[in-house]
Amino acid sequence: MDVDVREQLESRIRGHIRRDGIDPLLDSDRVLRLIEQEAAEFLLTQGMGDARTLIRDVHNAVSGFGPLQHLFDDPTVEEIWWNEPTRIFVAREGRATVTDVRFTEAEVRALVERMLRTSGRRLDLSEPFVDATLPDGSRLHVAIPDVTRRHWVINVRKFIVRPRHIQDLVPRGTITQHAARFLDASVRAGLNIIVAGGTQAGKTTLMCGLLGCIPPQERIVSCEEVFEIDIDHPDWVAMQTRDPSLEGTGGIPLRRLVREALRMRPTRLIVGEVRQEEALDLLIAMNSGMPAMATVHANSAREAVTKLCTLPLLAGRNIPGEFVVPTVASSVDVVVHTRTANDGARRITEIAGVTGRVENGVVEMSSIFKDVGQGLVRGSGYPPHGDRFARCGITLAELLDPMLTRVA
Repeated sequence: MDVDVREQLESRIRGHIRRDGIDPLLDSDRVLRLIEQEAAEFLLTQGMGDARTLIRDVHNAVSGFGPLQHLFDDPTVEEIWWNEPTRIFVAREGRATVTDVRFTEAEVRALVERMLRTSGRRLDLSEPFVDATLPDGSRLHVAIPDVTRRHWVINVRKFIVRPRHIQDLVPRGTITQHAARFLDASVRAGLNIIVAGGTQAGKTTLMCGLLGCIPPQERIVSCEEVFEIDIDHPDWVAMQTRDPSLEGTGGIPLRRLVREALRMRPTRLIVGEVRQEEALDLLIAMNSGMPAMATVHANSAREAVTKLCTLPLLAGRNIPGEFVVPTVASSVDVVVHTRTANDGARRITEIAGVTGRVENGVVEMSSIFKDVGQGLVRGSGYPPHGDRFARCGITLAELLDPMLTRVA
């Protein structure tokens, strides 16, 4: 396809968009219809017949993300990033490869401006970092000089269709059927669950699977820095943080969202991801009888609990460790740890119960399921609150050790 022909048609389409006041990112279908109409006439007068390629390229340039659009459309691509305009990377199944896409510095700036247009987020020398959600749900992070050495650094974590139930993760090899049944029962019983793992370990995916186990009559309120959770629930309120204005006002941190969420009559509180002093408000909610779930960045279930014992201390000097540690022990019930395996697959490696006891300043934990190299196997531990399972008609012994109960 002749580049001049494409540029001429693109120019005409942009003229229509400006004249009609169309937002090309939010009204992509309307733009596509406009391109198809114009292309038919345009190709007829130009004496050319390859309409499909022309329409696709112009639509990508005007209403999509240009040379990156085919990577957004590729379902195998999980993440797109670059450290300089001439080396664009993608991740497929957890493995990074370099693409043949190239940009100029000016094209990168124009692309980022387009990506940020619908998010309400800003990027300038006074605020050299930005997190935003794209119209398709993908998550964008940008850093600019002089924080970075020379170039704009961009990461796009593509929106991935989330599981609707924990059982959806069984065919993927993320979790065994036995462990999935246990987590399903734990959610229905109203246990407080922490999902832990490293970067790109599948924490949000696992969280969405757990949220699918919540009965439809319950009210869920979720608090996030950037919208990532995606569930199909009839009574769900999703909130995200807001950056301060140029004057330093109007910012809404995660801790504020957690506090406001408690005023919205939730029966389930969801926080992702706990990083700072909002951990204190989460623990207080859990300890008051509000069933809650949260994600935290940690390399093991034990490390996640240790982190929850230290993060609340950031809330102020009047929060002593002597208060936090027993509060964690009595508030958190189950910790699920997930990681990315060497083959790129996300797998749950540990499900631990928090016993409610503290020994020498350390929260006691028990191993309910553990990956010993061949997938999750049953440990010797049990979760707390067997009475909550019983109220749901679930016998813990039959759920966790069915063979032993049959023998007995």
